[in-house]
Amino acid sequence: MLVDHKATTSVPSQKRLPSPFTALFPLLKGRGPTQLVLQYTDACNARCPQCSMRVTEPFTRSKLNHESAKRIIHAAAQKGFAALSITGGEPLLYLEEIVDLLKYARTLGIRYTRTGTNGYLFANHDRSDFHDRVTKIAEQLAESGLYTFWISIDSADPIVHEEMRGLPGVIRGIEKALPIFHAHGIYPSANLGINKNAGGSSWPLSTDASAFYEFYRSAFGRFYTLVINMGFTIVNACYPMSIEESPANGLNAIYGATNASGITKYAPADKALMFKALFHTIPEFRSRIRIFSPRSSLYSLIRQQFENEQAYHSCRGGIDYFFIDARDGNTFPCGYRGSENLGKFWDLDLSETGRDASCRRCDWECFRDPSQMIGPLISLFTSPRHFYRTMIRDETFRKLWLDDIRYFTACDLFDGTKQPDLRKLAPFGTDHGSPAA
Repeated sequence: MLVDHKATTSVPSQKRLPSPFTALFPLLKGRGPTQLVLQYTDACNARCPQCSMRVTEPFTRSKLNHESAKRIIHAAAQKGFAALSITGGEPLLYLEEIVDLLKYARTLGIRYTRTGTNGYLFANHDRSDFHDRVTKIAEQLAESGLYTFWISIDSADPIVHEEMRGLPGVIRGIEKALPIFHAHGIYPSANLGINKNAGGSSWPLSTDASAFYEFYRSAFGRFYTLVINMGFTIVNACYPMSIEESPANGLNAIYGATNASGITKYAPADKALMFKALFHTIPEFRSRIRIFSPRSSLYSLIRQQFENEQAYHSCRGGIDYFFIDARDGNTFPCGYRGSENLGKFWDLDLSETGRDASCRRCDWECFRDPSQMIGPLISLFTSPRHFYRTMIRDETFRKLWLDDIRYFTACDLFDGTKQPDLRKLAPFGTDHGSPAA
């Protein structure tokens, strides 16, 4: 199924990319830096058990019409969007088209562009054409001007990861591909979609909280060790997206990167323990690899799960962040609020979208993490009372947030075209924040 809006777009002259600080100007009006997640396709060739778009799922696959995607990107640039993420499915099934869209976005002045892969292109690493094939991919992506390129890895155990994805030998292929990407100025991020196999195939069936916590402490440590040894310089964790869709919570996922059972399903107490384990593991590794998982966000999510408290800063989906689906090319507040169809993105009037951020119904880190990071600055200008409650009265959150800001700066805002400066990361080798609840 192809979506054809019959849009035409002209290629503009190269615009100067805005300064990162320009994105802070809307804060004065209660708006944060804007982000668009564009699902180019829901087609995939992997077998990931945690995803409803896996190749074995029986549904008709879709892909956006290329010119329609360009029209969306052009509208994003006109609306001043700071970030564009092109996702799938498996985006690189359409590598040339994705590269063209990334180039177009950069030409229009969108600084933070990213896309990624399940790694299938790095399979068959023992073939004689592997080096030339990967070199060509690296050249294309480098020419696109993308800011971040991610590669998904599901487990600290390479065999488990390859069985989950249905891609035998891919870990060794990724390991061999990374130096080629580095030589072309691309430093990919390893993306862990947190699941019950994160530490290997044996996860605790015990209801003992201490055993569950210790399992994930070990799992995250093993995962970070694996990706560091493979040659990655950036790593991220995608929080479990097992959503119980019901009229009560108002969720109706339009984005298929989730399922409601099995490998990513956690009880609230278990999810809190898992977040806590990640919170405590990060300081052990963040001087060795750039970890894009803000501890202030994890602290907030832990409190929400453990204490049934509202997260300090709720999600800004539908305000500053939006999702566009591959099937119809429509806009939604996020990938999990499929009942709230906002229509075509180019018709969207941001001045009429709600500004009261109140949604805390899922843990999609693509929207929740930046909401937590930018939330204090927005509340400073728009809700001094809320700013006082979170940043003045809660010393733990304030210290964690400030530490995250310093760490993100030391990581060059996770610029995937730069080598890490380990001298800048060295001071973060110890825990600068109090333990979470």
